[in-house]
Amino acid sequence: MAEANQALEIVRPLAERMAELRKRLTVGQRLQAELVSIVGGNGHRNAAREYEEVTKALDEGTREMVACAGEIQALGAIVKDLELGLVDFPSLRDGEEVLLCWRVGEEEIGFWHSLHEGFSGRRPL
Repeated sequence: MAEANQALEIVRPLAERMAELRKRLTVGQRLQAELVSIVGGNGHRNAAREYEEVTKALDEGTREMVACAGEIQALGAIVKDLELGLVDFPSLRDGEEVLLCWRVGEEEIGFWHSLHEGFSGRRPL
């Protein structure tokens, strides 16, 4: 567990950025859908230009979010939820393989669950 908490020094800023990007992308996707309706309805030039800008920002944000998740996973952790910044760390607990569970906003890893349970099965350490 100490090893996983130490990894949080690197994982935390990546997960925070990942979660922030996911929320921003959700908003951008809604705007993009609205712009599709506007452009499809009357072909308004400003909406078409804004659609291109939003699409470009979504592409860039998606690449950055995926890169954050990739860096977290390269450290041996498992990204479980992009928006919550939920990350599991494989570990052994009393000889059993478990997942130490952490999410953005928590100071340290304080929960665990079995390999077959998810967030709803979290138990305090």
